Amino acid sequence: MIRRKRRFDIVCFDCDSTLTRIEGIDELARCAGIEKEVTPLTAAAMTGALSLDAVYAKRLSLVRPDRASIAWLGQRYVEDMVPGARETVSALIHAGMSVHIVSGGLEPALEPLARSLGIPLFQVHAVGVVFEQDGGYHNFDRKSPLIRPDGKGIVCRSLAADGSSIALVGGGASDLAAREHGVFVVGFGGVTRREIMVEGADVFVAGPELTAVLNPLLGI
Repeated sequence: MIRRKRRFDIVCFDCDSTLTRIEGIDELARCAGIEKEVTPLTAAAMTGALSLDAVYAKRLSLVRPDRASIAWLGQRYVEDMVPGARETVSALIHAGMSVHIVSGGLEPALEPLARSLGIPLFQVHAVGVVFEQDGGYHNFDRKSPLIRPDGKGIVCRSLAADGSSIALVGGGASDLAAREHGVFVVGFGGVTRREIMVEGADVFVAGPELTAVLNPLLGI
């Protein structure tokens, strides 16, 4: 493989509807038989119609995922990986970039996907979840910036605090909000095309494979 000069020092990916074809909280809600209550909230948050922090706690209070369901979701993330995800991450790492996952998803569910992609777990930034001793749901990390609309931008800015150049690939309103923190945003529409990303991202790629983001990220 030819080694290309990197355009960014750090590249971050959202998880749901970017690295994987599913929305994790919606899959958990479907298993619990409450998708009609939860999926409209997710859709509204992704388009910016509702603020993420207005729906985050509400969705989890409805779903209350236990340890077993989180483990099941972790497998679903891997099984429903977007075509070209492994090749994309590999190409970016080969080009000398540090690849991270920055997601409002639940951290233990993202770990199998990170391992499958070759991304170190310390480069996974997501929301912690607390279980009861019997594995039942107890709470989530309510102090995490990633439960807020500007959270991804805050995390990315922290990662690039030394002046590193940074890009974020995603498909929803919370990804787009990272632009306000100086992050170069690549909108990915290979799973869901949202007009807010088409119009607002620095670059928008339709997909369908994730490899479509390599052109703007590698400057080719």
